[in-house]
Amino acid sequence: MGSYLLLYHGGAAPTSPAEGEQVMKAWVDWFTTLGDKVEHAGNPTSTTQTVAADGSVSDASSDVTGFSVIKADTWDDAVKTASTCPHRAAGGTIEVVQVDPM
Repeated sequence: MGSYLLLYHGGAAPTSPAEGEQVMKAWVDWFTTLGDKVEHAGNPTSTTQTVAADGSVSDASSDVTGFSVIKADTWDDAVKTASTCPHRAAGGTIEVVQVDPM
């Protein structure tokens, strides 16, 4: 079983407290169905900066809006799991990145 980083891109924020509650419930329900496949539920993301090889720091633009880490038996299983994620309902996309063990 391997680890996979799910990077959430884009997606619309809830427009009301009621919608926010529905969105949160969808996420909680999704994580509940995944059970022990969830390594790290993750968090939303915001401000980004880039640190270059020479140590200089610059502002960066990124459409990454959050992340999670899951376990899956295969790449296809990880992609299938990502396809059930509630982030898609907000119009967002999900990038699946295999985490290679060291």
